[in-house]
Amino acid sequence: MTSELPLLSDAAALDAIGRVRDASREADGTDPVDEAVTLRLKHHGLDGSEAWVTGDGFALRRGTELDLVVAPAARGEGLGASLGARAVAAPGALTAWSHGDHPAAGALAARWGFARTRELWVMRRPAAVPLPSAEPPTGVRIRGYEAGDADALLAVNAAAFAHHPEQGGLDADGLAERTAEPWFEPAGLLLAVDDHGSLLGFHWTKQHDATLGEVYVVGVSPTAQGRGLGRVLTLAGLHHLAARGVAEVLLYVEADNTPARRLYEDLGFRHAAADTHVQYQRPELARNPATGE
Repeated sequence: MTSELPLLSDAAALDAIGRVRDASREADGTDPVDEAVTLRLKHHGLDGSEAWVTGDGFALRRGTELDLVVAPAARGEGLGASLGARAVAAPGALTAWSHGDHPAAGALAARWGFARTRELWVMRRPAAVPLPSAEPPTGVRIRGYEAGDADALLAVNAAAFAHHPEQGGLDADGLAERTAEPWFEPAGLLLAVDDHGSLLGFHWTKQHDATLGEVYVVGVSPTAQGRGLGRVLTLAGLHHLAARGVAEVLLYVEADNTPARRLYEDLGFRHAAADTHVQYQRPELARNPATGE
């Protein structure tokens, strides 16, 4: 079947990817690819990626990352298996996300030797739930992002997320792409600084639309941990979003990050089973997983 699969040229592929994503969002309630892929497609197209794209689905492979999406109307007909077989054919370690933990994704993962390795929870809280005040420790003040803060922000982010596979890799280009997005506002990127102006931590909020906000990233420098800044910054961002009039705030947290989950639960966030994203991982392989050779 894979040899007969009609693939689109690069000229038509990006349009098809957009249409498949739109249909998936409407049917599933979530984007089938993450923000990093969204920004890469927006700014760089398919450069640096291997792509297998039809009018009803696509597989993208870039480095160790794999994205496989089939439009709702074409599911259950073997298209995902055909696209995926091409994408996993070359040996090498791979990771793939199932945004929404679809059973079909789990079945394909098992077929190709992927193991379930991470769970990312979406937690939500109604903005109407009262919030405690957010008083910073003595010698610390919270202000909005300003021109000239980029280097300090990247340094704290790198230190705070040194072992995080996605957030820890944020660089100047990635920061510039995100601050150029329509949703970005400097006042929504809250910085905790000391009396000398040194950056201790930050809470980057994101407002998706008039009713939905997000705890986008909360990071505290390792040198400033143990002072309660994570909670203070989280609350400061929640108060900011509440003042903007959103009805609900969401966030993403690793399912096994118990301290963070407890903090968010204490602040009124709750997780529903359907709000789970799963990462599957395939170790380095020396043979073709599609043929066994």
